[in-house]
Amino acid sequence: MKKNNYLVSIILILLVSNTIWAQEDSEEPKSNDDIAKELSNPNTTLGTMAFPIDVVFYNGDLPDANKQTGSLLNFQPSLPIPLSPGVNLFVRPLVPIYLSQPTFEANGFEQKGVNLGNISADVAVGKTFPSKLIGIVGVFGSFRTASDKALRSNYNLLGPELMVAQIFDWGVLGIMFNHAWSLNSIDADVTSSTVLPDDFYTSTAGRKETASITAGQYFYVYNLSKGWQITGQPTFSYNHKAAKGNKFTFPVGTGVNKITRFGKMPIKLSMQYWYYVASPDSFGPQHQIRLQIAPVVPLPW
Repeated sequence: MKKNNYLVSIILILLVSNTIWAQEDSEEPKSNDDIAKELSNPNTTLGTMAFPIDVVFYNGDLPDANKQTGSLLNFQPSLPIPLSPGVNLFVRPLVPIYLSQPTFEANGFEQKGVNLGNISADVAVGKTFPSKLIGIVGVFGSFRTASDKALRSNYNLLGPELMVAQIFDWGVLGIMFNHAWSLNSIDADVTSSTVLPDDFYTSTAGRKETASITAGQYFYVYNLSKGWQITGQPTFSYNHKAAKGNKFTFPVGTGVNKITRFGKMPIKLSMQYWYYVASPDSFGPQHQIRLQIAPVVPLPW
């Protein structure tokens, strides 16, 4: 796989989506501010093709851990299906592509090139109440799909998902949790240190292991003007069966969103910085920069 192939794919999606938007008849097109507010709603009916790009700077007790960086391109489409007024069905796959990723081998750290990562997805139903309280319940799964064995998760994971958010005049505040159990067990490799794109850090203990991981995301959006927003969407995790000192991963972060246009097609641009106040002692992230481009696409229904 080549990096240029992914760039070409993004450009093609932009061109096709813009063509569809150009064919749409809209007497009163929505302003950038209106679209920004709608996209900040976790139960939005707007469809997006999001491309988050993460650059991660690592630290830890392993030799040269503080010299390691990795970069990751994700593809996460979200095409909500309205079931009734205020109730929507979401099916959201997350396809990660490692552009570069350090792995700890017998001779120390090695950089892996472009590879498919471990694909995850959630299926959920969201409801918006008259008080503008939002509840979403669903199922989360993560699967061992990485094309390089060193990047492949030890486990297939599955479990419930819950999100609660409140829409205010100034913006949105919310939190999401999921808990996943492994669908398989493995004979642990005491030399392994696996870093997954969804911030699940697995640590082995030299015996047949299973996984039990609580993860989530807290998020906030503060609306400004002209399509600008202050935002943060850091993800965290707690690996119940990891070794001591390697269980908890928690960042604090902030950034900005901006709605702009590619022709008639709205595009959400985002940049965030996360600092990890808790990270696995052996090897984990210290700083993370997330850039995102998310075209807003017309829904086929």
